[in-house]
Amino acid sequence: MMPCFTRPRPLLHSLALSLLVLSAPAAHAQSQVYTVDIRPVLNGLDIRIEHVADPRKLVVNLTNNSPTRVRCDLRYDASPQTPFRSTRHINPGSTGSSVLRAQRRWFSVTVDVVCAPAPR
Repeated sequence: MMPCFTRPRPLLHSLALSLLVLSAPAAHAQSQVYTVDIRPVLNGLDIRIEHVADPRKLVVNLTNNSPTRVRCDLRYDASPQTPFRSTRHINPGSTGSSVLRAQRRWFSVTVDVVCAPAPR
């Protein structure tokens, strides 16, 4: 006697596909959510600071609206991750970016930004 092999039912395939699609937003909902605290010391310079928060990284954009070149020192504290430092030299009218990539899960990030005129 020959064994009877039947093809998987299309209903089961569509059900499995539906469950896969429905679970995709749940994975996104588990992405990292954190607060950002920026503490600037601009020394009278016209610098615009904006941050772009992403689940895997934090991008800080610095726009120099002053007439002189500036040096900005950034210090990131995203405990339990190791503190990170970055320095950007920004020409007048330009924008510089600094990126902190997540190596561990963080809940808040403190960014100290100190800008001063760059020596020539």
